[in-house]
Amino acid sequence: MDSNRLLAPPAPIHTTSHSHDASTIEPENATPSPSATEHSPLSLQVPSSPTSKSLGSDTLRSRADSFNSTAETSRSRANSFNSKAETARSRGNSDLTTLRSRFEGDELTTEEALRPDKSTEKDFEVDNSPFAFSPGQLNKTLNPKSLAAYRALGGIYALERGLKTDLLAGLSVDETTIPEKIGFDEATATARSKPIDARPIIAQEAIVTGREIEGQFHDRKRIFNDNRLPAKNRISIWRLFWNAYNDTVLLVLTAAAVISLVLGIYEAVGQPHNPDEGQPVDWVEGLAIMVAIVIVVLVTGLNDYRREKQFSTLNARKDDRQVKAVRSGKSVMISVFDVMVGDILHLESGDSIPADGILVGGHGIRCDESSATGESDAMKKTGGSEVWQRMVEGTATSKLDPFIISGSKVLEGVGTYLVTSVGINSSFGKIMMGLQTENEETPLQAKLGRMAKWIGVLGTSAAGLLFFILLFRFLAGLPNNTDTPAKRGSVFTDILIVAITIIVVAVPEGLPVAVTLALSFATKQMYKENNLVRHLRACETMGNATTICSDKTGTLTQNRMTVVAGLLGTHTNFARDIDISDEEKTILTFAAAFDRLSPDVRSLLLQSVAINSTAFEGEEDGRATYIGSKTETALLTMAKDFLGMGPVAEERAGVEIVQLFPFDSDRKCMGVVIRLANGSYRLLVKGAAEIMLDLATDELPDITAPSLEPFELTESARLRAFANIDDFATQSLRTIAMLFKDFQQWPPVGVQTLEDDKSMARFEDVCQDMTFLGIVGIQDPLRDGVAHAVKRCQDAGIEVRMVTGDNLTTASAIAKQCGIKTEKGLVMEGPKFRQLSDEEMDKVLPDLQVLARSSPDDKRILVKRLKHLGETVAVTGDGTNDGPALKLADVGFSMGIAGTEVAKEASAIILMDDNFSSIVKAVMWGRSVNDAVSKFLQFQITVNITAVILAFVSAVSSPDMHSVLSAVQLLWVNLIMDTFAALALATDPPTEQILDRKPTPKRAPLITTNMWKMIIGQAIYQLLVTFVLYFAGYNLLGYDTRCPTGPDFVKCTDNLHTELNTMVFNTFVWMQIFNEFNNRRLDNKLNIFEGIQRNYFFIGINCIMVGGQVMIVFVGSTAFQIKRIDGPQWAVCILCALPCLLWAVVLRCIPDVYAKMVFDFVSKVWLAGARPVMKVLKVVFRPVGKAFSAFSRAVFTPTKRFSKRTVAKISRKKGAEDETDGKGKNPAADVEAADASELKTMASHSTPPPQQTSAEFPLQPPPITLTTAT
Repeated sequence: MDSNRLLAPPAPIHTTSHSHDASTIEPENATPSPSATEHSPLSLQVPSSPTSKSLGSDTLRSRADSFNSTAETSRSRANSFNSKAETARSRGNSDLTTLRSRFEGDELTTEEALRPDKSTEKDFEVDNSPFAFSPGQLNKTLNPKSLAAYRALGGIYALERGLKTDLLAGLSVDETTIPEKIGFDEATATARSKPIDARPIIAQEAIVTGREIEGQFHDRKRIFNDNRLPAKNRISIWRLFWNAYNDTVLLVLTAAAVISLVLGIYEAVGQPHNPDEGQPVDWVEGLAIMVAIVIVVLVTGLNDYRREKQFSTLNARKDDRQVKAVRSGKSVMISVFDVMVGDILHLESGDSIPADGILVGGHGIRCDESSATGESDAMKKTGGSEVWQRMVEGTATSKLDPFIISGSKVLEGVGTYLVTSVGINSSFGKIMMGLQTENEETPLQAKLGRMAKWIGVLGTSAAGLLFFILLFRFLAGLPNNTDTPAKRGSVFTDILIVAITIIVVAVPEGLPVAVTLALSFATKQMYKENNLVRHLRACETMGNATTICSDKTGTLTQNRMTVVAGLLGTHTNFARDIDISDEEKTILTFAAAFDRLSPDVRSLLLQSVAINSTAFEGEEDGRATYIGSKTETALLTMAKDFLGMGPVAEERAGVEIVQLFPFDSDRKCMGVVIRLANGSYRLLVKGAAEIMLDLATDELPDITAPSLEPFELTESARLRAFANIDDFATQSLRTIAMLFKDFQQWPPVGVQTLEDDKSMARFEDVCQDMTFLGIVGIQDPLRDGVAHAVKRCQDAGIEVRMVTGDNLTTASAIAKQCGIKTEKGLVMEGPKFRQLSDEEMDKVLPDLQVLARSSPDDKRILVKRLKHLGETVAVTGDGTNDGPALKLADVGFSMGIAGTEVAKEASAIILMDDNFSSIVKAVMWGRSVNDAVSKFLQFQITVNITAVILAFVSAVSSPDMHSVLSAVQLLWVNLIMDTFAALALATDPPTEQILDRKPTPKRAPLITTNMWKMIIGQAIYQLLVTFVLYFAGYNLLGYDTRCPTGPDFVKCTDNLHTELNTMVFNTFVWMQIFNEFNNRRLDNKLNIFEGIQRNYFFIGINCIMVGGQVMIVFVGSTAFQIKRIDGPQWAVCILCALPCLLWAVVLRCIPDVYAKMVFDFVSKVWLAGARPVMKVLKVVFRPVGKAFSAFSRAVFTPTKRFSKRTVAKISRKKGAEDETDGKGKNPAADVEAADASELKTMASHSTPPPQQTSAEFPLQPPPITLTTAT
């Protein structure tokens, strides 16, 4: 131990209600008022620290209002100062003893300790503040940790007064504005005159819902802000429009459309034409293309805007959580976003700290600050009052740490702290501002992005081939071409436009969009079904889960526990329902059993239940209840009903707690050490019955005896107790045993103590040779429908395993009730499981169904080995120690009700109702996401193949080199394919039948055999119909006899060709509409309309598509280069398109096995012939591609840069306005980001990016507590 550190006496915990007025300055030697000794429910109290007195004055004040001095000092355990100590004169001309502390910054004056940094000067400037401290001054305590700044602020009581709060009652729920102001000097004077009394740290009278009033905490929000970060600058809708348009293909198409428009106008206005032929309208095509581009950009931008808005809402929702605060003297649950400076917040093991502050008091608080400060060691916290007292005494050292840092985790202990900084002013909030990241890309999005590039390459190759074929034909016909230059230029422009439009259609940019839409829709619906998705990848991964490792308590059971049986000593059995047929032992009722207890045994049992507990009284849904662990609340209910226990706080009043041993999932127990009235100490322990029984060597043979003298626990008594444990376990009861042991001193002689606190003993050293008190059996009924949910998972090919801390018998009994345990299933205990080698584990895992008496590390090992075997693992967890397993699993589910904040941050999905049935819903929606993507992929590839081949063949075969599908028509098809279909197919809700199939393996291809069968089959039918109409329709429909010979023959023929082309276009679009219905199913079942009435998106979007197509045919003749058709022609179009539904039935009747054999043969033949061709094309088109890239950079890079700079300037102006409001960010960052992005783009064209090695990881932010507000 450091020689500079004095040990404080053991921290007692008792229930003293200390009411006080923060604005009242009491003399140090004042007699406590009667109210100071009144008792209030359950208040944990830090020790009374001795008060230091100075020579010649009752206050301590140096010239700099600090304890800084060079005077020699000494100290004694009687808290008096050496009379020879030199003194200094304060400004009030009073004699003072000056002290020398021992911590970094001790020599700093108040002004030096609180001097602002240049980058934070504005945080020290506050206008019209009613508080004594500015945000900047409060931040100095943690930037970095500074005891000097804490001293300069006057300590915990000065902060209490200066922040207008109360360390006991917290903030008032009625506070709005604060009329009375307090100055810095006035607040810090409290530190020199306020007595350093023992202070309660938990005033847990009741849990109430915080009421909201208009303008609540107005001044606090104005000065200190709330616990939100400024909203990340979401991409504006105009930027999204630009991003949608900022595509090289669309830009080239725009340029070609402009050229076409200019040439068309020139041809119509600047060139002579035959009056009989009418006014040329070639310019309409260019204008129509531009309008179509605008529509595509608008629809895409609006779609992206909707997606961004949904994900912003999800991000805010997933990081919101409830924290426990003290307001108006009552414990209330508030949103983490509503935490205010001055709030008093509770700390418990597993909490994630939401804001910076100073520890008011507590017991055994240790925090993991590695995510916030990088400090890997667990940091022990000291109460602010004790730290201040040590400063007064001159014994403070740098090891004292009262600072609570946002973003850190509470590893152990309980207590409360005073919030001093929130939001962007908190230390972790500042870090988070620099770590705001974009939405994650899921594995499916990345995989589809790669597929989209390959499809785009094939489409671009087809377009390039078409362009050069038509270009060669055009150049070959130039010598005999008598048209005007404008007309010839228009023909060339048309060739370019058709080629570019094919690229637009061929590039499936809708694939990643479909994933995003499906994910956003699924996460929104999952939230309604109690699944809060924190990571998008979990949504799609959950659909392919092959095993679920589930907790028991609260997930499979209701977590509504009741004591229904028990054993007092080793002879007295009691139960709620007496089994009269049991002749071997006498079973008493609860009342009869507890009436037999002697007063000392009753008192001991009451201590074991009430004192050795972290539960407390509160309210839920307007009724009084117990808040805390359900096991402990069951015990408290039993004590209240049968032991005559009054309010818990009264039972705890006056009990001095010396040391707490919080519940540990590894040792399966918890304990507490109390000081008895006779000066001795008693250790009370409760935990898993069979483990506790192994620790016991003595018992109380007679519970009616007036004394607590223990006797040796005989082997027969031990066996009798174990038999009771087995009996309880076979009835699916959780068994809890209670032990105790008395000591003459604490810590006992000869035991090891904690390294950093010699007054605290190690649990393993003192929990030996205990005295057995009794066992209780606690019933926790199964949740309604859990057996059905487990059966649905098993039908879906998902193995459900139960991982629990209960003993083997209890776990097996409950697993059988759930349907998890089968006759051939294996049940194993955690200690045995962890002793197996990897090979042995791999052998038993396929049959392992229940892992009992497991620790969090057992769960982690189980998940690791299952993943090694190729399983996709989902796991549930609620404790802090479950974090590694939750992180390791493919999908981690944390408990929204019973889970700690550490578990929630480690998980991917939060079960808001802690219900196993909600996991089944997550599986259904996960499969729905994967199905939605597959449906859209099947639809889009079909359209891609058909549209590209139809446009290619018709353009090559046409004498005038025009495709049957014009550029505007192709853009309409592209809009249907990329946007409307994505919305329609991505929003199909899952049905129960989705669980009737096995999970998709991890390495399964994106396009299955069945999908290829439908894609190729539908493409063949659509091409067959359109080619017949295009090439033979003129004769089949009798068009060859409708035009009489004469001067109007050519005009009539052109009109008929336009009419026929219109029918081809109309038929093609209707086939896509009908095929969209086919794609609602991915299996070979025939009902494609199943559940369609529940998908309003699908119905609405198809109505838009049908309405749009009808309107185009009737009124879009000029723009779309079509002609209005009559009723019989409409009938021909519909009747040609409708059979694709029947054709789909035929395709579904073909077994997938036969289809696979055909595809394998065709693919081998295709590859054999295509490889040489692809090599030739690669050699030919590589120079062309490089030339095109160079041309694009030369033409469009300046345009892009100009646009980005323009947007950046607008952002700069907006940022300046926001900064005026105190919310702005650096607007220059937009310009720098634009330039950096441009340089990155240019660099990517010039040099290939380096390969990322496995050792290179992207920067990951630490766990985040504060989040962006919506």
